[in-house]
Amino acid sequence: MSISALGATSQVQAQDSVSILMLRKALDQQQQNAAQMLEALPAPTPTPDPTATLGRSIDTFA
Repeated sequence: MSISALGATSQVQAQDSVSILMLRKALDQQQQNAAQMLEALPAPTPTPDPTATLGRSIDTFA
């Protein structure tokens, strides 16, 4: 292996590590944004129990 090939290999490895760090930082930022969006959602309202009102009255005016 020549010296220029070794220099190119170390440069590629450095670029790869920087790319991985930038990707990790971007993913962390997206995770924080998603958590903020989930926190901003309003709390769900409870739905009424359908069996509580079902069959309690009969419509005899038809």
